[in-house]
Amino acid sequence: YHPGKANVAADALSRKLGMIAGLKVEEEIIRDLERLGIELYVSGQHGYWASLRIKPGLISRIKEAQKEDNIPVWKWDEISMDFVTGLPQTQRRHDAIWVVVDRLTKSAHFLPIRKDYSVSGLAEIFQQEIVRLHGTPSAIVLDRDP
Repeated sequence: YHPGKANVAADALSRKLGMIAGLKVEEEIIRDLERLGIELYVSGQHGYWASLRIKPGLISRIKEAQKEDNIPVWKWDEISMDFVTGLPQTQRRHDAIWVVVDRLTKSAHFLPIRKDYSVSGLAEIFQQEIVRLHGTPSAIVLDRDP
């Protein structure tokens, strides 16, 4: 960066490119709006929509459809789990990762495990690492691929 007038030419050139890019984007947007049947009146540098209307009943249909959405009400209330296997062994002989994800916040725990751990061993790890920190979840989704 050069202070003062030394940067005038570079600034002017970059503005021209920005203006050209803006014009191309504007043309694409106008074409998309025309394809959707929306009339757009442009005057100078300003534009406004004249024929954008919501069909009767659309908002009530959207609200009705949203009632069916199952959204968790509290973090770590609903979780999903998956296993990443086939990894090289670590010094502690871990060769897999147990991924536990909160479905609301998308925060996750990545737990190093061995693929030969028993179910009771996994339950103990789950108790120590997840339940201890977040409490017992009300729903668990487990996608165990073959």
